[in-house]
Amino acid sequence: MKATINWAGKARFDGTSGSGHTLTMDGPPDHGGENQGPRPMEMLLLGMGACTSFDVMHILGKSRTEITGCVAEIEAERADAVPSVFTRIHIKFVVTGKDLKPAVVERAVKLSAEKYCSASIMLEKGGVEITHSVEVREA
Repeated sequence: MKATINWAGKARFDGTSGSGHTLTMDGPPDHGGENQGPRPMEMLLLGMGACTSFDVMHILGKSRTEITGCVAEIEAERADAVPSVFTRIHIKFVVTGKDLKPAVVERAVKLSAEKYCSASIMLEKGGVEITHSVEVREA
């Protein structure tokens, strides 16, 4: 896997993934940024959230459940001192579908957390406390 990060002035950087997708990241105005894109640590959080969401949806797809929506609401805390690393992350999955069984959704979340999500497992091994909750809604 490869990526290229190009400085685009002030505190802005354009990142290009190995698959050819480009996105802009920027720092906050109090650090010279112009709010032209998410902060790099926000990107890390978004990547982890997308990684685990991908797993959950893939697992639920195999269980032949009719899913109409899946939202991962993520809240993170960071250390006060530099480096301001993540210390705690909570992911609340809100899954909507027809006749969903909460146990099936909870199992998918657990499998992602413990076996499949490379991003969250890597963060946990680095000392981040990651917790999960599930809300199931009828479509």
